[in-house]
Amino acid sequence: MPRRWFTRARPNPHKDLPVLFHRYLETAPIGIVAVDAEGRIQVANARFAALAGQQADVITGRSINDLITPAGADDLRAAMQRTTGMDGVFELGVLCPDGEHPCEISLGRLSAEEGGGFVLHFTDISRRKELERQFVQSQKMQAVGQLAGGIAHDFNNLLTAIIGYSDLLLQRHAAGDPSFADIYQVSQNAKRAASLVRQLLAFSRQQKLNPKVLQLTDTLAELKHLLKRLLGEAVELDVIQARDLWTVKVDETQLEQVIINLAVNARDAMPEGGALTLVTANDTLPEHRRLRADAVMPAGDYVHITVRDTGTGIPEEIIERIFDPFFSTKDVGAGTGLGLATVYGIIKQTGGFITVESRLGVGTAFHIYLPRHDRQPEDLAAEKPRDRSADLTGTGTILLVEDEDPVRLFGARALRNKGYEVVEARTGEAAVDIFRQDPQRFDLLITDVMMPVLDGPTLIRIVREIRPELRVVCISGYAEESMRQKLDSQTNIEFLPKPFTLKQLAGTVKKVME
Repeated sequence: MPRRWFTRARPNPHKDLPVLFHRYLETAPIGIVAVDAEGRIQVANARFAALAGQQADVITGRSINDLITPAGADDLRAAMQRTTGMDGVFELGVLCPDGEHPCEISLGRLSAEEGGGFVLHFTDISRRKELERQFVQSQKMQAVGQLAGGIAHDFNNLLTAIIGYSDLLLQRHAAGDPSFADIYQVSQNAKRAASLVRQLLAFSRQQKLNPKVLQLTDTLAELKHLLKRLLGEAVELDVIQARDLWTVKVDETQLEQVIINLAVNARDAMPEGGALTLVTANDTLPEHRRLRADAVMPAGDYVHITVRDTGTGIPEEIIERIFDPFFSTKDVGAGTGLGLATVYGIIKQTGGFITVESRLGVGTAFHIYLPRHDRQPEDLAAEKPRDRSADLTGTGTILLVEDEDPVRLFGARALRNKGYEVVEARTGEAAVDIFRQDPQRFDLLITDVMMPVLDGPTLIRIVREIRPELRVVCISGYAEESMRQKLDSQTNIEFLPKPFTLKQLAGTVKKVME
């Protein structure tokens, strides 16, 4: 009997393909839709239905154009007319009950054997669009930050000279002198100009903060009188302070700038008059809170400041843009678009958070959250009152290096008046030559940071190779953080930001020399 060979039947790998394909279709992370030649939906998977906010069985038979934006429908019709195989990728918006989802779509034509029509693949790009927006915003902030830094350097040099010479004149003209009021006005307006530069740096988050522990009850009580003058008679101001308010650690001047900017915006939003209310409260957040797509406030204790007005309100479509630089709802010439961007920059740099709620015709409320700060021993030491009548005279020899003639001449004159011997150098190279002639002669080096050819950080490294213990004061119109980066590992350097007053210059030198 011939031997029989028996073989086990092999499984057909394509037997369950329709079932598997249906499962893949329904669980695909992108929306997939098949339409006929007229654009009527033949089949749609669950992801596309979710994008459109519809049930899959409800949208079957409807025109695809009913579920996308009008502009997207025009693009889709044009693509259908020109498509012969697989078309390139383009963007359109899918309509849904809460607005629309920006999507990326690829389009392919089905053959006659496959029933004709088209197959569409929708990829939700909402998150990508948000990241693109954040990237553009960061580029804008970086560009404006560089611009602000350049403006600050040049403008602060001018303001240092104006403020400095005004201080020198005020020393020679007593309060009863007819010229005193004019000189004082020059000084005060120069200081106001300096605050505008600080606003630019705050907006670009580059200014140096001087945080200290504050009880906001006292700060807002003092600010109330200024706010009343700013708001005018037509706006009623009400300040509601919480009892036992927690302390915070912030730059008081910058926080006042935040409140003033918000108050001025509120006043402009109430041309016929209204009410502005400032409320403070202790607020404990038990869990993190998402404020915007790019901001999450961690759980913890916060001092909550609310600035609420009864103005015209902010339209919903622009409320997400109000903190953008140079964005303004005011008429051309009536606003710079820097006010709220400055507010946002200061609060973020302080470590706090700010959010806004608004209703058209009802009003707007800005909510500021500042982290609670418990007083530490070093804070208590810093709060000790300073002796305002302290003697600022001194002795010693100072090498003053500054390429801006007005700033150098004012600084040298001011320090000589306080008893110091001052040797001036206009450039870093000249300073090195002077120093090498007699390194032991000098007790202090005062140098600008940004100078042509040989800048301040390079000068400091050269002189400290000769005299490592030499005391140094850096003066600069740039932020201290950027100056510190240029100094690398150099330590024991005092920083004096421009513009500075005569008293600030003399006080800094006195502190370093002692």
